[in-house]
Amino acid sequence: MQYALLIIFWMYLFPHAAVIAQMPAGTDTVFIQVPAGKYQVGKKGHRLNPLRTVQVNAYAIAATEVTNEQFARFVAATGYITDAERLHNALVFEPGLPEFRWKEDSTACWRYPNGVSRGDLTGKLQHPVTTISFTDVQAYCRWAGMRLPTPDEWEIAARAGSNTNYFWGREMGRIGEFANVWHGHDHLEADSSDKYMYTSPIGSYRSNPWGIYDIYGNVFEFCDGHLGVETIAHARGGSWWCSAHSCSYFNSLDIGRVHIHASFSNQGFRVVKNL
Repeated sequence: MQYALLIIFWMYLFPHAAVIAQMPAGTDTVFIQVPAGKYQVGKKGHRLNPLRTVQVNAYAIAATEVTNEQFARFVAATGYITDAERLHNALVFEPGLPEFRWKEDSTACWRYPNGVSRGDLTGKLQHPVTTISFTDVQAYCRWAGMRLPTPDEWEIAARAGSNTNYFWGREMGRIGEFANVWHGHDHLEADSSDKYMYTSPIGSYRSNPWGIYDIYGNVFEFCDGHLGVETIAHARGGSWWCSAHSCSYFNSLDIGRVHIHASFSNQGFRVVKNL
């Protein structure tokens, strides 16, 4: 494939990150370079993510989440079959379920993110891929020659030089400018007040100051490593399902946990390249 290269070096409010990679015609990814150095992550008193200073090597993180179209290329090239397609254990959401309740749908997989009865990927090729497991994501990364961010790398990129819960400050009031989240008080009725009940196309909202989109909301993003248990993976950044009243993980701090073979329709990922 011929890629049209677009090299842009820039600083935006915080003097750390620069766009370094190509934006090919179609759906390929722009990467944001994060320099090596020491960064503050976590928060004082946070059980899973205490305040600390970490040293990281330089890396480049995708400005957007991996899309259905990009994942489809991987499947077409490899014939890969996802956990949800093998195990028929995907969990999906429909309005009316009590808080924190999901519905098992044996027909759901990345091709039918919320089950066959709720539609396929028509018109959604530029939405983030979902209903995939941590194991599936690792397979994609091996094929693509990339990797997942570590939790610290993800947080450094999400913070974009800030030291508050959100890259714009301490309060969540501006979340609707930057993220696809659930605005209803509960999940008993559908919420499409921001035009999307489920996922939105990548880059539909404003980026953070380093040019990274959907870092909060849209889909939870897998990170590399395990929280002390080999079968449990990290997930960060919140999703379209998260609201101020339920699982308000759309911030720079909180860390979700999910089984490595579980597939949810609000779970996706973005990739990282070593420099």
